[in-house]
Amino acid sequence: MSNWWFLVAIVPSIILHEVSHGWVAYKFGDPTAKEQGRLTLNPISHLDPLGSIVVPALLVALHQPPFGWARPVPVNVRRLRHPRSESMWVSLAGPAVNIILSAIGLAMCAFAFHVNNSQTLFMAGIYLGLPNLTLAVFNLLPIPPLDGSALVERFVPTKKLPGYYAFRSRALPLLFIFVMLDNLYFHTLGGLFNDVENWWISLIN
Repeated sequence: MSNWWFLVAIVPSIILHEVSHGWVAYKFGDPTAKEQGRLTLNPISHLDPLGSIVVPALLVALHQPPFGWARPVPVNVRRLRHPRSESMWVSLAGPAVNIILSAIGLAMCAFAFHVNNSQTLFMAGIYLGLPNLTLAVFNLLPIPPLDGSALVERFVPTKKLPGYYAFRSRALPLLFIFVMLDNLYFHTLGGLFNDVENWWISLIN
């Protein structure tokens, strides 16, 4: 898949991913995202100049796998009605949206392949499905500040949570370093993504 097409597909998917966090938090009693006007699909409200534009474009220009981030939708865990349990669902809402979008892409590919033989529809399904599959798998890794770390959070003692939240809020640079080192030397993520993409494609037949 072209890296540029990957970026075209992934930007709206990331926006829906972020908005879903705020929407679920709002349903659980935290209106922070709504108060700050972040429950919107307007991409300008979610762009991070560095993470949404500079870093992905630079990586694509260097023929590296695209990596970036949007402005996180604000969630105040203390305003949730049941913080310890509901914060996990708030975190997992983003990957759930990406899984749904990936399933829609898969359905488009299957329909094009088995019913109307449309190459355009098939490629649209690929461009929708595979980036969202990658985004879901990546975000479900149990590494702060990724959404999958919410599963780790469930095992953090209550008295240690403030320190954990402080670490999670500052962990993005460490994650970026991990991704770059893995791409250059270990290739663990690349192998994982290839495996799940091959599995996804096998479901079309």
